[in-house]
Amino acid sequence: MVHAEKLVQSLRNLRSFGFSAAVFRQTPCISPLPKFLTTGSTATGKPSYESTRDHSRTPPSIFNDVLGPVMRGPSSSHGAAALRIGRIAKDLMGGNIKKALVEYDPNGSLVTTHSGQGSDMGLYSGFMGWDATDERLKDFRDHLSAAGIDVNVQYVSYGAEHPNNYKLTLWNDAGECREMQAISTGGGMIEVQSVDNIPVTMQGDFHETVAMFADASEAEELEGWLEKRASEAGIEKIAKSLANEPNNTTGGALLLVSSRSGLPQDIITALEKSAASVRHVAPVLPILSSANVRVPYLSASTMLDYNRTAGGLPFWQLAAEYEAQRGNVSQDDVLEHMRGLVRIMRQAVVDGRKGTEYKDRILPCQTLGFEKEMNRGGLIPGDTLNSIILYVSAIMEVKSSMGVIVAAPTAGSAGACPGAVLAVADALGKSEEETAQALLVAGFIGVLIAEHATFAAEVAGCMAECGSGAGMAAAAITTLGGGTVEQALGATSLALQSSFGMTCDPIANRVEAPCLGKNTMAATNALTCSNMALANFKHLIPLDE
Repeated sequence: MVHAEKLVQSLRNLRSFGFSAAVFRQTPCISPLPKFLTTGSTATGKPSYESTRDHSRTPPSIFNDVLGPVMRGPSSSHGAAALRIGRIAKDLMGGNIKKALVEYDPNGSLVTTHSGQGSDMGLYSGFMGWDATDERLKDFRDHLSAAGIDVNVQYVSYGAEHPNNYKLTLWNDAGECREMQAISTGGGMIEVQSVDNIPVTMQGDFHETVAMFADASEAEELEGWLEKRASEAGIEKIAKSLANEPNNTTGGALLLVSSRSGLPQDIITALEKSAASVRHVAPVLPILSSANVRVPYLSASTMLDYNRTAGGLPFWQLAAEYEAQRGNVSQDDVLEHMRGLVRIMRQAVVDGRKGTEYKDRILPCQTLGFEKEMNRGGLIPGDTLNSIILYVSAIMEVKSSMGVIVAAPTAGSAGACPGAVLAVADALGKSEEETAQALLVAGFIGVLIAEHATFAAEVAGCMAECGSGAGMAAAAITTLGGGTVEQALGATSLALQSSFGMTCDPIANRVEAPCLGKNTMAATNALTCSNMALANFKHLIPLDE
């Protein structure tokens, strides 16, 4: 006990000098907790915490960043993210792409992964305007050819700063040409960073109107007019960027006007009179953002502080309240959305237990054999543990056969959290409502990870994917087992500590093996750590560390 107290005190001392527990594992993506929380109050008089950082990056959403996208394909950071980038590119070109040059920097990850992990499938399907669950995805090349879209891929060193950087040069039928750069940040999330070498920030969570100007003074004049009309027109944000590259194709400026429902026609008409080009870019995320987003908490400690003043709410309700404020929706809407995700997850388990086939995968169907041995008593008795393995395997085989899954928090880790939570919920006889509530808890744990670390394996290894899934599932399982908020947070800390150092090393560059084993290990780690937390094992390192 003395050693434990010394360890905790040592960590706190390091924190006072700007270090975190991440120092000990040398993971560059995980930094000390940022100092961006300022106390305010909500309409109910409860304390809230408003982000004071750059509002171009909004706080994570459970349904945007963590539990989702609903998709087909091997990888969310490649397939689903690339599809979202492709759809934005299509809108930027007026809904019509006839030719595309796609450049990948050899210093990043996409040169070796764009084919095998689904970037080509996602990007080109996005060019065609498809959804991430479209049944045609597996035959995307045939449809691309039929659509008459000419794509040329080149490997060029252009100084990309992110491993998942897409540099696109696009042409449409009218001969218009635009360049766009975007990155995949993990778990299907994306950010468009420039258009024609003019810096922008688009993350797919607004209706965006992109106006390109040859004369920067015209953009400045319209910016002032738009600011006066912002409230009545439902404008959330207006951002002006100037050309800063000698090879910029417009030589002028860009106005990015963000709203939750599109702009009134008179404003669009005014923009079209002055701008060289005006394009509407539709949102690609399920939860829209708003200007100056206020969320009640963005760390475990501030959530616990909030809960003390709120009278001790159950963890799922704290998660629902966070998402409701983040997305400007009701808690009932949040629960209904989660119930929908539970049904999709359950259907993946059902489909996987029926057996799957797909020619382009390296692992055969193994779930049927496992369940057969489980039913005949051919396995070492494990009850809930064996059910977890069965559910995880079923989901992962649906993923590898192009079935529909929920990335949780990524497609590569789609089996760990859902498989563990659903199996435990079934073992405990929990209802759909109780399962949805537990998964909301998992989602909020994911919010903390997304905010202070990353889900991108290219940045932090598999501990960012399966490790995160284990931490999320541990909190959810603890909630299903009747644990307190504090016990659920402790279970997450234990599970994450057990995941440090997991590397991302898929065999044959496919997200199948050792990914299946890692998902299973992550899920069983979650169950183990949940039981340890319920028995009040000491987790030593606070979750925020």
